Amino acid sequence: MTDLEYMDRAEALLRGVETGCDRVNDETDADLDSQRVGGMVTVTFRDGSQIVVNMQKPLHEVWMATRAGGFHYRFDGERWMDTKGQGEFFEHLTRQASAQAGLPLVFAPV
Repeated sequence: MTDLEYMDRAEALLRGVETGCDRVNDETDADLDSQRVGGMVTVTFRDGSQIVVNMQKPLHEVWMATRAGGFHYRFDGERWMDTKGQGEFFEHLTRQASAQAGLPLVFAPV
């Protein structure tokens, strides 16, 4: 994957996180706060905990830090998959965000 392809795909992923936060706030009372600074989105939950998603351009990866730990994702041609076999990014974000919010939340690519 070229740097340009990586940037396009990673930007789409970050937009998906932001759009997902907006949708979750419209559909639930989770009260998520998402802030974007450059290649990083920080999602803050009602209890003050956070999930941080950021681009790692030199590695062509996207990293996600949650209360449960840090995870690395690489695009496999179709989806962003965990580099240690832990599954797809948005499925994992859904699980982690639901745990941190204490509510069933759903995130999906745009």
